[in-house]
Amino acid sequence: MEQRKDNKILLHACCGICSAHPINYLREAGYDVNVYFYNPNIFPREEYLKRLEAERILCKKYNVELIEGDYRPEDFQEAAKGLENEPEKGKRCDKCFELRLRKTAEKALGLKIEKFTTSIVISPHKNYEKLTEIGTRIAQETNLTYVGINFRKNDGFLKTNKISKELNLYRQHYCGCQYSIRPEVS
Repeated sequence: MEQRKDNKILLHACCGICSAHPINYLREAGYDVNVYFYNPNIFPREEYLKRLEAERILCKKYNVELIEGDYRPEDFQEAAKGLENEPEKGKRCDKCFELRLRKTAEKALGLKIEKFTTSIVISPHKNYEKLTEIGTRIAQETNLTYVGINFRKNDGFLKTNKISKELNLYRQHYCGCQYSIRPEVS
């Protein structure tokens, strides 16, 4: 059965844990999901590779296409320049979200996919409204549609964690960038 062109969506994935429930949710909603892993903010490279491998495992399990973006930490450093001392959830994070969502929109355009969204919003540590505002603005600028879904609703965060535990996916201990690493408490 051929998929309708208008039901394709590009899901930006920040990590395997966060994208598990969104993939299921979008598929149940009738979308043909393609996953885009673009995260130049992740530091160090070893951490990036662990998160990418978790995403590969998840996408293989759910039989969805994984598109791997280039790992260019210098892109994040440029976006975060001057904002290194901002607190978590501050302007640096906004710039990081904008960088990743803009690149997702560019990838969607290149793939002729008219809709995009992000798994970042499933985290209770992220601002759904801010992410939706950024995604919607980028969508307007690129003539695409940002699909703002609060994947946290109806126990989405619990569901995504349950899936990730069942698949034994790598679980990170910080958001991703070097500025979000917190010292471990003994």
